Amino acid sequence: MFKKILVALDHSKADGYLLPQVKELARLTGAEILLLHVSTGWAAQWQENLNLSDSREMEEDRAYLEKVSAELMAEKLKVTTRHESGEPARAILKTAKGEHCDLIAMTTHGHRLIADLIHGATITKVRHESNVPLFIVRAQME
Repeated sequence: MFKKILVALDHSKADGYLLPQVKELARLTGAEILLLHVSTGWAAQWQENLNLSDSREMEEDRAYLEKVSAELMAEKLKVTTRHESGEPARAILKTAKGEHCDLIAMTTHGHRLIADLIHGATITKVRHESNVPLFIVRAQME
């Protein structure tokens, strides 16, 4: 069924709602999990253009990816990681295509009104532009 699942992590509590679902799906299908996190801070946005060093945010994001990866591998799941910088939707779409993923797993935060316009942009762009099916889990954010 699924061979490679791209899991878009946002390095927040929302990942705790997504990962259990993805683990079960990967076990059922034998799929590889590709963990992706996109750093979005100023240094991450301009690193390539201005030849900047990694920011603290980027270092913490890479460490987070390695931690989550190790936890999943300890559960005998096949896991790889990918860290990108810049605009999340663009990075998710590019990675899914380049890595030949056949499912994209993401969380939705259930924002309302203005917050949805600001925070819902990533999932909306991915939903409209992806040729790959999406697996969306709603995070219960208080």
